[in-house]
Amino acid sequence: MTTHAPQSAQTAQSVTLPASLDEAVAALAAMPAAVPVAGGTDLMAAVNSGQLRPAALVGLGRISEIRGWQYQDGHALLGSTLTHARMGRPDFAALIPALAAAARAAGPPTIRNAGTLGGNIATADPAGDALPVLAALEATLIIAGTGGVRREVPVSHLLAGMEMLRAGELIGYVRVPLLHAPQVFLKATGRTGPGRSTASVCVVLDPARRGVRCAVGAVAPMPLRPLDAEAWVASLIDWDAERALAPEALTAFGEYVAAACIPDQAADGTRHELPPAVLHLRRTVAVLARRALGRALS
Repeated sequence: MTTHAPQSAQTAQSVTLPASLDEAVAALAAMPAAVPVAGGTDLMAAVNSGQLRPAALVGLGRISEIRGWQYQDGHALLGSTLTHARMGRPDFAALIPALAAAARAAGPPTIRNAGTLGGNIATADPAGDALPVLAALEATLIIAGTGGVRREVPVSHLLAGMEMLRAGELIGYVRVPLLHAPQVFLKATGRTGPGRSTASVCVVLDPARRGVRCAVGAVAPMPLRPLDAEAWVASLIDWDAERALAPEALTAFGEYVAAACIPDQAADGTRHELPPAVLHLRRTVAVLARRALGRALS
């Protein structure tokens, strides 16, 4: 799982199956043209469409250390080859409910059984369901490099292109804070049932900091955090009582989030009319944000 995926005019010439994370990194360092593969749901689509012709593959399926998760200092350390199907199970849902909900909504069983958390991040598809959840939870990545080197990168930095994976590096783990507080993920699709997101929203309550975190996915190249909307609605919540909000405040929050993520005002202050399809998307984001916060507070 890496964003470093050089193309070659040749079909794959070799497949390496390392047994550990360090072996996988060493194989990638020895074969700069190699592409790592776990579930292959995105990779094979690119190969089948002719967009990618890897000269070699490094399979990650035998690396047991990154297939599960463990607890570490108030965080969950999630292996990068953890599948959507595994994250959707009840025991994981009790740990990180919003990520479990996103995993269950990732697509049909064939995709959920093969697709992995690390692949969702490395591919960085704007419609990736796990991405807004990880942004709202302020997760970090543990990147494995040669010689046993490990470095931490915020997920949001990688998705925004502020920091990139280097040649020969792999996403080893995803470090997620365990807030033990309400969190909700909702998405809209273009059809009934699991499908590709047209918009998604994750809302997380952080009672320890008396804060609300919100991330919107699929409407931009990376998840968006409407920070002003978060601060505004957090100031309205009575954190020492029932934490309920009036319906008008929930509606206002949804509109605030939608306007922040899909603005009708340019940087110079000029307003412009949004096309009908964009207006519909903006209304969808407003509804998702309102409902997600309402459920988190209920």
